[in-house]
Amino acid sequence: MAERIAVYPGTFDPMTKGHFDLIVRASKLYDRLIVAVAATSTKERAMFSGPERLEMIREDALKAGLENVEVKPLDTLLVDFCRREGARVVIRGVRVYSDFEYEFQMALVNRRMAPEIETLFMMPSENLAYVTASTVREIASYGGDTSSFVTEAVQNELVKARKR
Repeated sequence: MAERIAVYPGTFDPMTKGHFDLIVRASKLYDRLIVAVAATSTKERAMFSGPERLEMIREDALKAGLENVEVKPLDTLLVDFCRREGARVVIRGVRVYSDFEYEFQMALVNRRMAPEIETLFMMPSENLAYVTASTVREIASYGGDTSSFVTEAVQNELVKARKR
């Protein structure tokens, strides 16, 4: 039987507890889960570089004992990345209806380019559904407490960034 591989792509700038919730849950569904971190952030006010985001996610996955989770840079079209990695499934997080509209459109585009790759929509746990990376960036920009919204590795880096 072929190895079941899924890709969870995103900017993860920064990774929130909602993102991590999906990583943990998706890792239980597949033999291998690749967290594909966009090499460059398209966000107006990027908080972390690509290598910093990769390292924080790796640190949290390692701490959580997620041995089947790999973290890799995404520097090409998602469908090309999936083909290169042998992945047949893309995991996308959906919190609210507006997320679904965007994600649905992207899933259809990806299906047109690579019909062999399916998109699986997952919702974060209800206690994390309101958390967004942009909200975390805003709270952090004013020196607010982000600890209840982000993972330990991200929180440590946010604290370090404030001291600079």
